[in-house]
Amino acid sequence: MMFAGMMMVAFAIDSAFGWPRAVFAVLRHPVVWIGALISALEGRLNAGEPARRRAMGGLTVILVLNAVLIPALLLQLALPDGMAGLVLGGVLAWPLLAVRSMHDHVAAVAKPLARGDLFAARRAVAMIVGRNPERLGQEGVARAALESLAENSSDGIVAPLFWGVIGGLPGIAAYKAINTMDSMIGHRNQRYEDFGKAAARLDDLVNWLPARLTGLLFALASGRPRRAIRVMRRDARQHRSPNAGWPEAAMAGALPVRLSGPRVYGDVIADEPWVNGTAPDPDAKTLARGLTLYRLTMALTALLLLLFALP
Repeated sequence: MMFAGMMMVAFAIDSAFGWPRAVFAVLRHPVVWIGALISALEGRLNAGEPARRRAMGGLTVILVLNAVLIPALLLQLALPDGMAGLVLGGVLAWPLLAVRSMHDHVAAVAKPLARGDLFAARRAVAMIVGRNPERLGQEGVARAALESLAENSSDGIVAPLFWGVIGGLPGIAAYKAINTMDSMIGHRNQRYEDFGKAAARLDDLVNWLPARLTGLLFALASGRPRRAIRVMRRDARQHRSPNAGWPEAAMAGALPVRLSGPRVYGDVIADEPWVNGTAPDPDAKTLARGLTLYRLTMALTALLLLLFALP
């Protein structure tokens, strides 16, 4: 399949280079462009009674998807045939993956944590999670980083690849737009409960299968698939998210550690259930093992892409 070949090229480029700072400084990033559009629409449309907010939130989803899908479809149609089109399509899809950046962000937490520098580890983990890092000890920092690694392996890598293999540039671009809308307006709070409902529901839908696939990839890459799958089947549905619990539970079972559980966002304590609650808490060594598992999972993902691309 040409689309699988395109995603293989995008995966290879992003694994090697990420999104270089020099490129970011000049072009920014497609997610930044999408985010600016979402923010502008939200500022204009998120007002009024709950029913109006829900309607305007649905309109925002339609407008953002059209703004992303139309250019992506035109680019897809303009691609040349053969290897040239495959490579060019992969280059265009490259910015919509986060293979290298995900690893680097978590490694930035793991390195100071291994040195015993809790202050630097807290500062690094604050870049990838929303909870209050000042209240996190070594176990809390390691747990937050592992949870982010598990969830974002699905949202930032497996899911965009999945939709890219199915729909090419329009597929991966539409997924990224939906995921960005959910991260910006899909929150359950007074401001976004109604306006972001359509975005949150759509994000749940498009992540349903990729999240479970990510959990299975973690399990297979761990070398202990039975244990990881057992924890995933038992605990994933207890998670606050209908999708994030699957890769998190698989990682918890593979390492094995306990994840999720109570956490603090700002000054609010969220009393969440544990995933793999009878296992020990993670530490710096566990986080290093989690990064190894991530790399093995990415290698398995690349192999699957190659198998799909070969025909």
